[in-house]
Amino acid sequence: MTESGIVRGLPAADPRITSFKGIPFAAPPVGKNRWRAPQPCESWEGVRDCFEFAPISVQDTPGIGDDIYCREWHVDPEIPMSEDCLYLNIWTNAKTTDEKLPVLVWYFGGGFQWGYTPEMEFDGERLARRGIIVVTVNYRLGAFGFLCHPQITAEQPDAPANFGSLDQQAGLRWVKRNIANFGGDPDNITIAGQSAGGGSVMAQMACKDNAGLFNKAAVFSGMILQPYTPNDFFIPLDLEQAGKKGTELFDALGVKTLEEARELDAQYIRRIYSDLRNQGKMFYTIVNDGKFNTGDPMQAFVDGTRNRVPVFAGNTGDEFMDAIPSDSVEALEATVREHMGERADAFMALDGVKEKTPFGYATVSAPELGVKKAFRAEEKLDAPMKNYYYRFVPHIPGEDDPGTFHSVDLWFFFETLAKCTRPYDGKYYDLARQMCDYWVNFIKTGDPNGFDLHGNKLPEWKPYNSDTRAEMEFRTEGAVPVTEKDGIVTFLVENDLA
Repeated sequence: MTESGIVRGLPAADPRITSFKGIPFAAPPVGKNRWRAPQPCESWEGVRDCFEFAPISVQDTPGIGDDIYCREWHVDPEIPMSEDCLYLNIWTNAKTTDEKLPVLVWYFGGGFQWGYTPEMEFDGERLARRGIIVVTVNYRLGAFGFLCHPQITAEQPDAPANFGSLDQQAGLRWVKRNIANFGGDPDNITIAGQSAGGGSVMAQMACKDNAGLFNKAAVFSGMILQPYTPNDFFIPLDLEQAGKKGTELFDALGVKTLEEARELDAQYIRRIYSDLRNQGKMFYTIVNDGKFNTGDPMQAFVDGTRNRVPVFAGNTGDEFMDAIPSDSVEALEATVREHMGERADAFMALDGVKEKTPFGYATVSAPELGVKKAFRAEEKLDAPMKNYYYRFVPHIPGEDDPGTFHSVDLWFFFETLAKCTRPYDGKYYDLARQMCDYWVNFIKTGDPNGFDLHGNKLPEWKPYNSDTRAEMEFRTEGAVPVTEKDGIVTFLVENDLA
């Protein structure tokens, strides 16, 4: 039973797990509801069969490119797509409503432009086998989820933007109200996401209205700080700045009013918006809409104004590298002295600073820097939360020799390697099982330590802070606890240069 009616699921591949796919958590965001906060879902009579994923959010057709993600998991260009997309999915092994199992609420990534809950790697069955309930929440993307426009701001000041973020929030609130009927504990919820999904978790943590809705958070590859070059992918914008892009979109669509824009065909809007997005004029989370977001989520983490809960966060070894672009070591040193002043000598003496990589000099992992800056800031607050840092660095097999590319760790955390076409053998399955065990332990208790699926004690994973400087490296041979070495990341954080 849900608040809107009865739903029926199906046995998963493991018949001890029941999966419910395509449960509506809000009214369809179409017609008058386009570019509005999610509205209440209508009730239904009888039993609703929730056997298949609902259509994915309007976006570019998946699976028609030759990039690594089209080869990896965006493989189906025929997948149903619709503006009517506010549905969630649940995997549970509970047999009664009084089991109070821990709950994971997952937000997918994709730059706020692409992505969907039916992606192969997000199958929640392996996690559910370990005694948690998995919920994956869909949300609006691109121009449908993050459009800003002066007419929208004037018409609905209580929800002027960030509709995709509000969808995520509505899904979380639905879980809080309904998950007990699926055997879940509404007082033990973890929100998690990767890439833009990780950025979404940061935004949900920063939202004051979310107090009490969740107890833990996991941010995979989503706390990104670029110390040397501006992040030109997501330049923080306020309502007025983003509204100018919205006006440009309306001009390109050939409409003058919001009412006219709400009558347009969704695929027509997608095509016109895609052209603008490819010119760098994309829509994404607005850092200050005065309602959902009231400032930079990273700053809210640093100053302690977020909803403070334990955090599990990290990155892959080869993603989002930032470096100082210079023609020579001499030019590098001149740049460093200009920007770092009296700290330049100490910086130039660090290991790796003078080593030139394909990115430049003094190469640093932007998500590692973001996580460690946030975690070091947390420890300075009263009653600091325990936070855990990981780095994913195994050799990834395949003829393309891809390295630990952005998002590849998802196959491991969800333990869905069997769906991947890469030639993973036994040691990779062992690693995935171990990573999944750590994550599930954190979802259950806020601490990744404990035992694996078979009752074996896992290698100890200490919280990261300035005393322990504890990291967990996920290598080909398994999880290895290590201590952070003095280096560029440490220097930038400790000298407040990040």
